[in-house]
Amino acid sequence: MSTTTSGRAVRVSKPNDIVASYSVLLKQVRSEGLLTRRRGFYISLFILLTLALGAAWTGFALLGDTWFQLLIAGVLGIIFTQIAFLAHEASHRQIFKSRGANDWSGRVLAAGVVGISYAWWMDKHTRHHNDPNVVGKDPDIELDTISFIEEDAAKAKGVLAWITRRQGYLFFPLLTLEGFNLHGRSMQTLFQRSPVKGRWVELALIGLRFGAYFGVLFWFLPVGMAFAFIGVQMAVFGVYMGASFAPNHKGMPIIPRGSKLDFFQKQVLTARNIRGGSFINNFFGGLNYQVEHHLFPDMPRPHLRKASAIVREHCARLKVPYTEVGVAASYASVVSYLNRVGLAARDPFDCPMVNRYRRQ
Repeated sequence: MSTTTSGRAVRVSKPNDIVASYSVLLKQVRSEGLLTRRRGFYISLFILLTLALGAAWTGFALLGDTWFQLLIAGVLGIIFTQIAFLAHEASHRQIFKSRGANDWSGRVLAAGVVGISYAWWMDKHTRHHNDPNVVGKDPDIELDTISFIEEDAAKAKGVLAWITRRQGYLFFPLLTLEGFNLHGRSMQTLFQRSPVKGRWVELALIGLRFGAYFGVLFWFLPVGMAFAFIGVQMAVFGVYMGASFAPNHKGMPIIPRGSKLDFFQKQVLTARNIRGGSFINNFFGGLNYQVEHHLFPDMPRPHLRKASAIVREHCARLKVPYTEVGVAASYASVVSYLNRVGLAARDPFDCPMVNRYRRQ
């Protein structure tokens, strides 16, 4: 069996040893204690981020009315992203054994600190994990400002078509608006008519968060400076979030609708790891070990590196492709892939000679 992918074909076999191998791999990972909770790590991380957040707001108070406040805005964008990573790990039950404790901590961090709906994130991210890069099922490749599949790119019209044709080069500039997009999408979910778990709790948390945030900014800073502060903080937040999640699957095989693919191969073939040490692991919130994160979603961040060695050896034995590249190579792949997809939006008759005759 083979699947059609953007730019390359991947041969997908389903012998019984590959299908059954995941249970063997899971037993090995569990026997080595890689699924045990690391609450000490997460408590330390939470304390560190709390201190960083406190230091940032202390710096804000000390600086006063000065454009150097934009440095604080950039720092807050980084801290909010790191807190979002922590909420993401809570959503995967990586921190506590109790489902309720993970959900409550994730909801408070996401809605109360970052300002994003936890319910929206859970729904979207769960569907992505179930069917990564599967057309029609993975919300992360659905049509947005960026087109991730050629069929969507070909539908782009007007200004959107102009952006789509250059979307690889425009990817990072567009990420400066991703923070606004994330906040907007989550609020849209909370105000929809269909049932939303924890709707009123999240609305209260988000309301308090933005009320305090905007209140402090517009009370202590001139209006223009306050808006600039918000713009810088949101831009840094959007770029950091987008740059952390994009390399994970963009440019990896796209699975056509209706394809039958076992869990192990579906998770490994569509994911890309980013090579690096402890700094990279913490900078990306563990997302750099995307293969292992998808195979074992509840695995705590500190165990991912050791698990990667086990999974890499397992894939080599079964001859299943395992992708791991450096940071620069991962972004180059994303940009190249998006530009390649964007070409589908180009008018095949878009040339100076044809345009001249069209005007006559």
